[in-house]
Amino acid sequence: MVAAQLRRRSIRDQRVLAAMSEIPREEFVPPQSRLEAYADNPVPVGFGQTISQPYMTALMAELLELKGTETVLEVGAGCGYAAAVLSRLAARVISVELIPALAQLARENLRRTGRAANITVIQGDGCWGFPDAAPFTAISVAAAAREIPAALLEQLADPGRLVIPVGEGDDQELRVLRKSGGRIESRVATLCRFVPLRSGEVWG
Repeated sequence: MVAAQLRRRSIRDQRVLAAMSEIPREEFVPPQSRLEAYADNPVPVGFGQTISQPYMTALMAELLELKGTETVLEVGAGCGYAAAVLSRLAARVISVELIPALAQLARENLRRTGRAANITVIQGDGCWGFPDAAPFTAISVAAAAREIPAALLEQLADPGRLVIPVGEGDDQELRVLRKSGGRIESRVATLCRFVPLRSGEVWG
Protein backbone atom coordinates (compact mmCIF):
# COMPACT_ATOMS: atom_id res chain seq x y z
CA MET A 1 0.00 0.00 0.00
CA VAL A 2 2.66 2.51 1.02
CA ALA A 3 4.90 1.78 -1.96
CA ALA A 4 2.25 1.42 -4.65
CA GLN A 5 -0.45 3.84 -3.54
CA LEU A 6 1.33 6.53 -1.52
CA ARG A 7 4.94 6.98 -2.61
CA ARG A 8 4.05 6.64 -6.30
CA ARG A 9 1.46 9.40 -5.86
CA SER A 10 3.98 11.76 -4.32
CA ILE A 11 3.21 11.42 -0.61
CA ARG A 12 6.57 12.59 0.73
CA ASP A 13 6.10 13.28 4.44
CA GLN A 14 8.11 10.51 6.09
CA ARG A 15 6.11 10.73 9.31
CA VAL A 16 2.87 10.20 7.38
CA LEU A 17 4.35 7.23 5.50
CA ALA A 18 5.55 5.71 8.78
CA ALA A 19 2.15 6.14 10.40
CA MET A 20 0.39 4.54 7.43
CA SER A 21 2.86 1.66 7.60
CA GLU A 22 2.28 1.12 11.30
CA ILE A 23 -1.50 1.31 11.70
CA PRO A 24 -3.18 -2.05 10.90
CA ARG A 25 -5.92 -0.95 8.53
CA GLU A 26 -7.52 -4.41 8.52
CA GLU A 27 -8.41 -3.93 12.21
CA PHE A 28 -10.66 -0.99 11.34
CA VAL A 29 -12.85 -2.53 8.63
CA PRO A 30 -15.75 -4.98 9.12
CA PRO A 31 -14.63 -8.64 9.29
CA GLN A 32 -16.24 -9.43 5.95
CA SER A 33 -14.22 -6.64 4.29
CA ARG A 34 -10.74 -7.50 5.57
CA LEU A 35 -9.59 -8.72 2.17
CA GLU A 36 -10.35 -5.22 0.88
CA ALA A 37 -8.62 -3.37 3.71
CA TYR A 38 -5.61 -2.26 1.65
CA ALA A 39 -7.41 -1.84 -1.67
CA ASP A 40 -7.05 1.45 -3.53
CA ASN A 41 -10.62 2.53 -2.78
CA PRO A 42 -12.96 3.41 0.11
CA VAL A 43 -14.51 0.51 2.06
CA PRO A 44 -18.00 0.64 3.62
CA VAL A 45 -18.08 0.53 7.43
CA GLY A 46 -21.85 0.76 7.90
CA PHE A 47 -24.50 3.49 8.25
CA GLY A 48 -23.73 4.73 4.74
CA GLN A 49 -20.18 5.69 5.80
CA THR A 50 -16.80 4.53 4.52
CA ILE A 51 -13.17 4.27 5.53
CA SER A 52 -11.40 6.55 3.06
CA GLN A 53 -9.09 5.35 0.32
CA PRO A 54 -5.56 4.98 1.81
CA TYR A 55 -4.15 7.67 -0.50
CA MET A 56 -6.79 10.18 0.59
CA THR A 57 -6.10 9.50 4.28
CA ALA A 58 -2.39 10.04 3.70
CA LEU A 59 -2.88 13.15 1.56
CA MET A 60 -5.15 14.83 4.10
CA ALA A 61 -2.70 14.05 6.90
CA GLU A 62 0.20 15.44 4.85
CA LEU A 63 -1.70 18.62 4.02
CA LEU A 64 -2.15 19.34 7.74
CA GLU A 65 1.68 19.68 8.03
CA LEU A 66 1.74 18.23 11.54
CA LYS A 67 4.93 18.42 13.61
CA GLY A 68 3.88 16.41 16.66
CA THR A 69 2.87 19.13 19.10
CA GLU A 70 -0.61 19.97 17.81
CA THR A 71 -4.12 19.31 19.03
CA VAL A 72 -6.08 18.17 15.99
CA LEU A 73 -9.85 18.18 15.54
CA GLU A 74 -11.19 15.47 13.27
CA VAL A 75 -14.78 15.75 12.07
CA GLY A 76 -16.12 12.29 11.27
CA ALA A 77 -14.45 9.54 13.29
CA GLY A 78 -16.05 6.75 11.27
CA CYS A 79 -14.27 3.54 12.20
CA GLY A 80 -11.36 5.37 13.87
CA TYR A 81 -8.65 4.66 11.31
CA ALA A 82 -7.81 8.22 10.29
CA ALA A 83 -7.75 9.26 13.95
CA ALA A 84 -5.25 6.47 14.60
CA VAL A 85 -3.02 7.80 11.82
CA LEU A 86 -3.31 11.37 13.09
CA SER A 87 -2.47 10.21 16.63
CA ARG A 88 0.99 9.23 15.39
CA LEU A 89 1.51 12.71 13.97
CA ALA A 90 0.09 15.05 16.64
CA ALA A 91 0.07 15.38 20.40
CA ARG A 92 -3.70 14.97 20.77
CA VAL A 93 -6.64 14.12 18.52
CA ILE A 94 -10.26 14.95 19.26
CA SER A 95 -12.56 13.12 16.86
CA VAL A 96 -16.26 14.01 16.66
CA GLU A 97 -18.67 11.45 15.21
CA LEU A 98 -22.36 12.13 14.65
CA ILE A 99 -23.62 8.54 14.58
CA PRO A 100 -23.60 6.98 18.09
CA ALA A 101 -22.92 3.41 16.92
CA LEU A 102 -19.95 4.55 14.83
CA ALA A 103 -18.54 6.61 17.69
CA GLN A 104 -18.64 3.49 19.85
CA LEU A 105 -17.09 1.40 17.06
CA ALA A 106 -14.24 3.90 16.72
CA ARG A 107 -13.59 3.78 20.47
CA GLU A 108 -13.54 -0.02 20.44
CA ASN A 109 -11.23 -0.20 17.42
CA LEU A 110 -8.81 2.32 18.90
CA ARG A 111 -8.81 0.60 22.28
CA ARG A 112 -8.31 -2.85 20.77
CA THR A 113 -5.38 -1.69 18.63
CA GLY A 114 -3.73 0.25 21.45
CA ARG A 115 -4.24 3.67 19.83
CA ALA A 116 -6.57 5.29 22.33
CA ALA A 117 -4.04 7.00 24.60
CA ASN A 118 -4.08 10.42 22.93
CA ILE A 119 -7.43 10.20 21.08
CA THR A 120 -10.79 11.31 22.44
CA VAL A 121 -13.86 10.25 20.46
CA ILE A 122 -16.85 12.50 21.05
CA GLN A 123 -20.36 11.62 19.90
CA GLY A 124 -21.80 14.82 18.55
CA ASP A 125 -22.39 17.08 15.57
CA GLY A 126 -19.02 17.86 14.04
CA CYS A 127 -20.45 20.79 12.10
CA TRP A 128 -20.22 22.67 15.40
CA GLY A 129 -16.65 21.53 16.07
CA PHE A 130 -15.71 21.07 19.71
CA PRO A 131 -15.42 24.50 21.36
CA ASP A 132 -14.41 23.05 24.75
CA ALA A 133 -10.94 22.26 23.36
CA ALA A 134 -10.58 25.04 20.78
CA PRO A 135 -8.61 26.54 19.20
CA PHE A 136 -7.15 23.76 17.05
CA THR A 137 -3.91 24.08 15.12
CA ALA A 138 -5.26 21.63 12.56
CA ILE A 139 -8.75 20.47 11.58
CA SER A 140 -9.50 17.55 9.27
CA VAL A 141 -13.00 16.92 7.93
CA ALA A 142 -13.81 13.47 6.54
CA ALA A 143 -17.08 14.33 4.77
CA ALA A 144 -18.06 16.78 2.06
CA ALA A 145 -19.68 20.07 3.07
CA ARG A 146 -21.77 22.27 0.81
CA GLU A 147 -20.22 25.21 2.59
CA ILE A 148 -17.41 25.34 5.13
CA PRO A 149 -19.00 25.38 8.61
CA ALA A 150 -18.43 28.76 10.25
CA ALA A 151 -17.83 27.09 13.63
CA LEU A 152 -14.79 25.28 12.26
CA LEU A 153 -13.25 28.49 10.94
CA GLU A 154 -13.86 30.14 14.29
CA GLN A 155 -12.20 27.27 16.16
CA LEU A 156 -9.16 27.19 13.88
CA ALA A 157 -6.07 28.60 15.58
CA ASP A 158 -4.02 31.43 14.06
CA PRO A 159 -1.84 30.13 12.53
CA GLY A 160 -3.74 26.97 11.64
CA ARG A 161 -4.79 24.68 8.77
CA LEU A 162 -8.15 23.20 7.81
CA VAL A 163 -8.50 20.40 5.26
CA ILE A 164 -12.04 19.79 4.04
CA PRO A 165 -13.87 18.37 1.00
CA VAL A 166 -16.34 20.90 -0.40
CA GLY A 167 -19.10 20.22 -2.92
CA GLU A 168 -21.73 17.63 -3.71
CA GLY A 169 -21.81 14.27 -5.50
CA ASP A 170 -19.10 13.99 -8.14
CA ASP A 171 -18.36 17.72 -7.99
CA GLN A 172 -16.11 17.96 -4.94
CA GLU A 173 -12.78 19.65 -4.20
CA LEU A 174 -10.39 18.94 -1.35
CA ARG A 175 -9.58 22.39 -0.03
CA VAL A 176 -6.79 23.53 2.26
CA LEU A 177 -7.50 26.66 4.26
CA ARG A 178 -4.66 28.41 6.05
CA LYS A 179 -5.33 31.02 8.72
CA SER A 180 -2.50 33.46 9.36
CA GLY A 181 -2.49 36.96 10.75
CA GLY A 182 -6.27 37.02 10.87
CA ARG A 183 -6.59 36.22 7.18
CA ILE A 184 -7.69 32.96 5.56
CA GLU A 185 -6.23 31.72 2.30
CA SER A 186 -7.77 28.79 0.43
CA ARG A 187 -6.48 26.51 -2.29
CA VAL A 188 -7.70 23.34 -3.99
CA ALA A 189 -5.43 20.33 -3.42
CA THR A 190 -7.28 17.85 -5.63
CA LEU A 191 -10.68 16.65 -6.75
CA CYS A 192 -12.28 14.09 -4.46
CA ARG A 193 -15.44 12.22 -3.56
CA PHE A 194 -16.64 11.89 0.03
CA VAL A 195 -19.92 11.02 1.71
CA PRO A 196 -21.87 14.19 2.63
CA LEU A 197 -21.31 15.98 5.91
CA ARG A 198 -24.54 15.57 7.88
CA SER A 199 -25.84 17.57 10.79
CA GLY A 200 -27.46 16.28 13.94
CA GLU A 201 -30.93 17.10 12.67
CA VAL A 202 -30.62 14.24 10.14
CA TRP A 203 -29.96 11.59 12.75
CA GLY A 204 -31.97 13.05 15.61
